[in-house]
This record gives sequence, structure tokens and C-alpha cells, in this order.
Amino acid sequence: MNFNKILAFFIPRDRIFFTLFSKSSENLVEIAKVLTELVNATVPEKRAELNKMIADLEHVGDDITHNIFTELSTNFITPFDREDIHYLASSLDDIVDFIHGTSKRMDLYKIEESTIAMKKLAEIIEKSAKEIHVAVSNMENMNNPIRIREAIVRINSLENHADDIFDGAIADLLNNETNAVKVIKMKEVLANMETATDKCEDVANVIESILVKNS
Repeated sequence: MNFNKILAFFIPRDRIFFTLFSKSSENLVEIAKVLTELVNATVPEKRAELNKMIADLEHVGDDITHNIFTELSTNFITPFDREDIHYLASSLDDIVDFIHGTSKRMDLYKIEESTIAMKKLAEIIEKSAKEIHVAVSNMENMNNPIRIREAIVRINSLENHADDIFDGAIADLLNNETNAVKVIKMKEVLANMETATDKCEDVANVIESILVKNS
């Protein structure tokens, strides 16, 4: 019997969701950190290594999400609404997917030098991921709803800032870049990053909904 099965045996069936959500948010923080490293990397070999790490972490995220859905389908006792559990798991997975999508496009399009906007968006994604982990970590006992709400406010603020950076970056591309192919490539990468911040806000929204329902 492996460690995860032993752990699952001792955890009350409705509490295992918090363990899995914590693992999911920890994995999100890790993949967001690697994305920040990627957009700041200049050596091709290092970028290849970081792309591989992001792909591996995306697979880890998929496994955790699958485990949450399996628990949801087999467990009649849940700590909050089943729809909220499904949406929270899916939204966390979506962020990871868009980070992975950013990494893949940077690799496929051979983008060797990140723009200032890309670096700023990566920083916002990492900060948002850390706030999500704080919020998720405080959900089990709801002992610190103020801390959860503070994290939610910060995530929403970060998403608004990301919108401004994205809009400015696209305007700069269209106004100053004459290479149409480069415009398309950079726009796709930036759009993936901006969408990742939108998905962070989705996570914040579902956590806020859970708070309201359980207050």
C-alpha cells in the first residue's frame, strides 16, 4: 500500500478534498514559479529544461484533478456543494493548462527573448498563485475568513493589473512591430498569460461563493 493510500485511509472522506485542493494549489505555485524562471531565462538549454519541468507539473496537476473528480463521484459526503468542488478543481486545472500553453508556444514559436510585458504577466501569475494557495489553505476550517477574503481581493486586483499590461502590450505590438508573423506569435503568448490571470480570478470567485454559502 503506497503512502497516498495510507493517507487516504486515515483522512475522513469529506476532508480528503481539502488535502487534494492543497496539493493542487501547491502544484500551481510551483508551475507559476517555473514560468517566471522561463521568461527570464536566456540560455537555450535552461529554457528547454524549464519547459520540461512545466510539462511535468502540468501532468501532476491533471492527476490531482482526476483524483478530485474520482472522490467526487464516489464520495457521498462533501464539505461543500458538489458543483463548487467541481468548478474549483476545474478552475485550478485551467490555470495550470494556460501556463503550460504559454510554455509550449514560447518553445514552438522559438521566442528566445521575453518582453517586459511577458515578465510582468508571469510575475502577476506567480503572485496570484501564491494568494490562491493562501486562500485554499484556509478553507478547511474557515477559521480565518478575513485572510481568505484578503487573498481574493488581491487576486482580483492582480487580474485588473494584468488586463492593463496586456492591453498596453498589444497596442505596442500593433503600433510598433512591422513583422506580422511576430505580432501573431507574441499576441498568442500574451493572450495565454492574460487568460491565466482570468482563470485565477475564476478561482477567487468560486472560493468567495463557497465562503458566502458557508458563512
